[in-house]
Amino acid sequence: MVHRCINCGRTVTGLDAGLTKKLINRGAEKYFCIKCLSEKLSVTEENLRERAAFFKKNGCTLF
Repeated sequence: MVHRCINCGRTVTGLDAGLTKKLINRGAEKYFCIKCLSEKLSVTEENLRERAAFFKKNGCTLF
C-alpha cells in the first residue's frame, strides 16, 4: 500500500512515516512527507534527516 502525504499528496517514504510517528503521534496512520513535516515543525528537512539518523542510531525501531 502506498501512503500519501495528508497535506500535499506526495508519496510518503518509510523515513517520512517514521518521523511523523516519532514527532507527531506514535499511533499515526496518516503521514506527512518530509517537506510538509519540516514546514509544520518550522525546521529544515536536513534537520529532520539528522534527527532520524540519531533516533535510528539509538535503536528506535520506527526507522
